[in-house]
Amino acid sequence: MPFIPHTEDDIRKMLETIGAQSIDQLFDEIPSHLRAGALDAIPPARSEMEIMRLMSDRAEQDSGASCFIGAGAYEHHIPAAVWDIATRGEFMTAYTPYQAEASQGTLQLIYEYQSMMTALTGLDVSNASLYDGASGLAEAVLMAIRANRKSKSKRVLVAGTVHPLYRKVVDSIVHNQKIELIEVAFDSSTLTTDMSALAPFEGEDFAALVIAQPNFFGSLEDVHQLTDWAHQQKMLVIGVVNPTAATLISPPGEWGENGADIAVGEGQPMGIPLASGGPYFGFICCKQALVRQMPGRIIGRTVDLDGKEGFALTLQAREQHIRRSKATSNICTNQGLAVTAATVYMSLLGQEGIERVARACHANTSRLTGLLSAVSGVEVVSVGPRFHEFVLRLPTSSRLVLEHMESQGVLGGYDLSSDYPELNNCILVCATETKTEQDLNGYVSALEVSLKELEAVQC
Repeated sequence: MPFIPHTEDDIRKMLETIGAQSIDQLFDEIPSHLRAGALDAIPPARSEMEIMRLMSDRAEQDSGASCFIGAGAYEHHIPAAVWDIATRGEFMTAYTPYQAEASQGTLQLIYEYQSMMTALTGLDVSNASLYDGASGLAEAVLMAIRANRKSKSKRVLVAGTVHPLYRKVVDSIVHNQKIELIEVAFDSSTLTTDMSALAPFEGEDFAALVIAQPNFFGSLEDVHQLTDWAHQQKMLVIGVVNPTAATLISPPGEWGENGADIAVGEGQPMGIPLASGGPYFGFICCKQALVRQMPGRIIGRTVDLDGKEGFALTLQAREQHIRRSKATSNICTNQGLAVTAATVYMSLLGQEGIERVARACHANTSRLTGLLSAVSGVEVVSVGPRFHEFVLRLPTSSRLVLEHMESQGVLGGYDLSSDYPELNNCILVCATETKTEQDLNGYVSALEVSLKELEAVQC
């Protein structure tokens, strides 16, 4: 059976039937400037064997190096049992795994996932998953616009410390709906949102304020003050959170006097391998009062007429088959499998285990920060409380330093120069629980060698 169902002869017959001369004529209502045309970066068709070789070579490029890049995707140890269980035949399916007719086992798994996510975030309800953290934030922004009946505007405040790629994704998704994102400046000395930067917005009509905790720089925001300020201004609060960190610091449901209204984030740290960038999954939780504005589905536990326990699709307020033009769900099978792995991961580790992981991450980050503070010429910019990551200022080009470190088998961090011009020659460095003392010392050594080599070249 061919993988592409339409042969050239099939296409010709279909075009003849509808009276079109060509595929281009069939789609002539699409303006020419919106058509992609030839995709130069996409190679011509290749055989299965060639594709397997290509993918193997690409995967090889990601192996072997000691990774200190975080920036939203984190290297964590994943117990072997996680994917041994997640890939059992009972869970593997080509079908979006939580339709009403799905098995009781799958429905129970999602129920357990949702229960654990609400416990982790301190909020009332969780959906089944979204594509990733960035699109999850876009859904949260759309949700806040719908839900905040005290606001007549379609404007949302977004802290400049929110992941820059998240902000770009959100803008791409919402700007055609006339939703305006206003960025709040951050203090470049503390790398956190400065309350004085919010003063010009007091009394203005905004639907929500988006806060990240920890923020993109790994620094901890004063989320209690920010949340209370937003609520005083009649805004909803959207928290972008790291699920690992949520076991150590206040969960979004406990921010300020009344808690954040919506929490979103990337689920990858919960048992999903980096895998060259995906598939990952996004999570979204909210207060009970907002549940009917939440995208996706909710699974509930019930009993049948005989009193036997069962699981059922309880709510699907924003699903695609309700009102097509209003649909917000973007969940698919890949996310279902990733959520299965995350559920197994959280079940195996439990709250205590995840907390131990978080403490080990924090300890390694602090240890590496201390080692780098002693390196001549570099400056640890992050001065306040932080988690997972910190910002390091280098005495020369951050791009060149990272390239030199990579040649020594160390992926040294994320270059901040392009996203934050005010942080020129700064990099974001991450150390998780996977790093040993030898790894940390290896990082310092690779950095020192790179700086010396570059200094010699410049002289």
